[in-house]
Amino acid sequence: MLNSGPLISLSDALLTDVPTPALAPRTHSAKLWLPQRVVFTPDALDEEFGQQILARVSAQNLEVELLKSNRLTGLRDPGGDVRATYRTAKNTLAVVKAPAGALRLQPTPPSADWQLNLAEGCPAHCQYCYLAGSLSGPPVVKAFANLPQLLANTASYERPGRVTSFEASCYTDVLGIEHLTGSLAEAVRHFSQREGAQLRFVSKYDHIDSLLALPHRGRTRARFSLNAEPVARRLEGGTASVEARLQAMRRLALPVAQGGAGYPVGVVLAPIMPIPDWQQHYTELLDRLQQAFDFDCDLTVEFITHRFTPGSKDVLLQWYPNTSLDLAEEGRAVKRNKFGGLKYVYQPEQMKAMKAWFYAEWQRRFPAAPVHYWT
Repeated sequence: MLNSGPLISLSDALLTDVPTPALAPRTHSAKLWLPQRVVFTPDALDEEFGQQILARVSAQNLEVELLKSNRLTGLRDPGGDVRATYRTAKNTLAVVKAPAGALRLQPTPPSADWQLNLAEGCPAHCQYCYLAGSLSGPPVVKAFANLPQLLANTASYERPGRVTSFEASCYTDVLGIEHLTGSLAEAVRHFSQREGAQLRFVSKYDHIDSLLALPHRGRTRARFSLNAEPVARRLEGGTASVEARLQAMRRLALPVAQGGAGYPVGVVLAPIMPIPDWQQHYTELLDRLQQAFDFDCDLTVEFITHRFTPGSKDVLLQWYPNTSLDLAEEGRAVKRNKFGGLKYVYQPEQMKAMKAWFYAEWQRRFPAAPVHYWT
């Protein structure tokens, strides 16, 4: 589902100011990801949680390959075909033991205080994928079998006198692979016992049934990535529809007395793009969100505009050579980090106008729901 239906170039539309056709909301759930290849390293099988993942994978009637070493092989196309390598990797689940370096957590502002990676790699096919250029090698999904060790390690990163937040979605969509790993439920249970910490995850999937009855105690914030219908339909292959995500978030947020699970929830509106008639399309999205959240709950929002680096652009164009994503560097502003790296963002005037509009529209609908950040 890399490209389905006729593609309208967002960049061409921006240049010609052609109105985007109205798109009726889709309502489909995401298909369960069932990889064509599942491999376990010896180190992973030595872990008790690795054995639990093995049982879950076997229950899905997936064939399992037990590797003789801890090295992953057979992911790259022997002829050097990047697209073939992409397809093979995206259809592979590798259950491995996270290396020792994973115990040295990295800060991840403004999303959270620290990264907590339960896995790396994502089964979705988002054509703006933020992992492109961030993770080295083929985009295989790696699930970590030493999860209890990773969870216990977070205690040393807590800050006395305040709630320390841990982001589980920096390098994966944990909900998209939860039916195979059980890692997210394990993390929710773990953080339910931690008064000074909060787990955070974000997803484009809607398979939440395994989370509904967990004793989370309000210490996990379940966020869902949402976007305007034209963006979601054209650029977010393999994911749940926006409507399905809205309803999943609603079920998680509803009070237990009303049949929900009472989680703190959040919207990650990303990546925001000034597509033709963007105010109209994002107004429709916010209106749908307001209709879904017609009750009081703990709700936040994060606004993230589209950006890319030279490296991610190169990778994305290899993965999705026919993409309609606007990756033109002309007209973008350059933002540099302290290490000299650069990314292409929208011009300051455009960013200022979009920020003012989104803040006003959000606060008009959800005056009690704070904006976590804009970037």
